[in-house]
Amino acid sequence: MDKQRLQKGHLLALFTIFIWGTASVSSKVLLNSFSPVELFFYRIIIAYIALLLISPHFIKFKNWREELHFIAAGLTGVTLYFLFQNIALLYTYASNVGVLTSISPLFTAILAYFFLKEEELNIKFFIGFAISIVGIILIGYNGNYVLKLSPLGDIFAILSAIVWALYCVIMKKVCTYNYNSIQYTRKIIFYGILFLIPVLVYTNFHFSLTKFYSISNLVNILYLGLGASAATYVTWNYALSILGAVKTSAYLYISPIITIAVAAIVLMERLTFLSILGVLLILVGIYFSEGKIKGRAR
Repeated sequence: MDKQRLQKGHLLALFTIFIWGTASVSSKVLLNSFSPVELFFYRIIIAYIALLLISPHFIKFKNWREELHFIAAGLTGVTLYFLFQNIALLYTYASNVGVLTSISPLFTAILAYFFLKEEELNIKFFIGFAISIVGIILIGYNGNYVLKLSPLGDIFAILSAIVWALYCVIMKKVCTYNYNSIQYTRKIIFYGILFLIPVLVYTNFHFSLTKFYSISNLVNILYLGLGASAATYVTWNYALSILGAVKTSAYLYISPIITIAVAAIVLMERLTFLSILGVLLILVGIYFSEGKIKGRAR
């Protein structure tokens, strides 16, 4: 693979993580006015409409094997991921959600090793992960000691990391179908919306735009819908097609650093010595993991 294409993949992954790292803060602000289901619905509808306007063409049904990959991606990477993450934000701090979801690379690595023939790991990847986890534990300990976090929120944050790992592995398969990235991303979001419908019915959801009269709510939902959903799902999926599931997922280690910094500025969440030390260890872990993932011989 040429160097320029690899650089493009890395830049897209980095851009995506930067946007996602700040998205938890926007979600936290919106959850003061919206329920998790409401927030998910408005965000994903905006994303779908935006992608439809950009590329109005549809991917036709080819076979059930291919279609099941789209369906599974919609369930894991859209419906379950957003629901688990938004529920987590109800019970814990935005910085903690950002930290706990960053363990997704480990789950991705394990799943990719068994299900994707081109993904292979060596011991240095796991050493890097272990170092990053120490940093995550330090930040988590800081949260439990200072912020008194709820275990329920932490559990949902970890669940969101697991389903995202499943999504990344599934998407590696979807990327081999050689469809337009905007079109297959929109199709995945469509299935995510379908899976959301039973949840909307169960929660007695009522469509209303009155909450968007607030400028803060409007700006944040547009940021989540257009930036953290529509644009970044496309860039993440494209990065996956270039770098592979494991290498792309390694960028998730950076997410808690961005989240913690923005949460400290916007939400006034406390930033302490343990948080800073945890961030440094995460960066060291990334250094060890970088370049330690290689293609499996075919």
